[in-house]
Amino acid sequence: MSILKVQDIAFVRFSAPDLDAMRAFQISFGLVECPPWHDGVLRMRGTGTSPYIHVTEEGPAGFLGVGLHARNMADLERLAREEGADIAPLDAPGGGFGLRLMDPNGFEVDVIAEQRAATPVETIANAPWNFAAQRPRKGAVKRVAAGPSTVERLGHAVMLVDDLDVTWRWWSERFGLLVSDSVLDPAGKPAALFVRCDRGDDPADHHTLNFSHVPGKSAQFHHAAFEVADLDSLMAGHDHLAALGERHIWGIGRHILGSQVFDYWEDPFGNRVEHWTDGDLLSSNIAPGVHGLDTMVGGQWGPAIPEGFV
Repeated sequence: MSILKVQDIAFVRFSAPDLDAMRAFQISFGLVECPPWHDGVLRMRGTGTSPYIHVTEEGPAGFLGVGLHARNMADLERLAREEGADIAPLDAPGGGFGLRLMDPNGFEVDVIAEQRAATPVETIANAPWNFAAQRPRKGAVKRVAAGPSTVERLGHAVMLVDDLDVTWRWWSERFGLLVSDSVLDPAGKPAALFVRCDRGDDPADHHTLNFSHVPGKSAQFHHAAFEVADLDSLMAGHDHLAALGERHIWGIGRHILGSQVFDYWEDPFGNRVEHWTDGDLLSSNIAPGVHGLDTMVGGQWGPAIPEGFV
């Protein structure tokens, strides 16, 4: 029995020595800068209702941690009692309250509640697709605007961990996460877990977090994934970033586990970030799958995974 059941990922946190460089990349990637806050921290949002989904503090380049949404204040207070942690008001857009824990790998985990929703950013939706079986666009041409992708929200974060068993025990006992798919190494030992939030009958993203253990690799950030409006938005954003000379990592393709159409890039400080669209949604009654490594690193279509990606 877990202490609470978190509802979603809230944000990812980084530090970087040049906030202007991070800001410029994130805007090109499709995020929207939040109004300046007095603490000097760079916060970026998507077009959805989250006040911010990407946080950068000034300092040496690196990954700091993730934020999670508690269901309500009662759950946050229960976690605080169990962990001996202090709840504090959040001095950030959307307000609310939060506490900070540290997982066994040294990743900081902020758990927040009562954050006010932001007003969605107005965007121009792309015209619908005409498929062979269904053709809703009649009497109109389709034109996709050039420019950055329209990032709507943060979908998941992936972290390499020192000990998968210890990590999973810590996260599951506190946050009520469910395994969507486990990946076994050639010896039959778990090498990765794709985990989602337990929202009962309300479907959640196939994975909100992924924990992977790679022999010889220490605990570290792997990537954060941001959902874009649709495939046209992903493709337009790809062309936009390529024209700017940003570093492309992998894509465009479709994953097996999670099914997302993906496109990976790297920010100026070496952090991998992913555009994705058309991912799987699972309710709590879906049983976990078990797979080999080839399923995790392979794709349904698209280029082969680059050497060194995992």
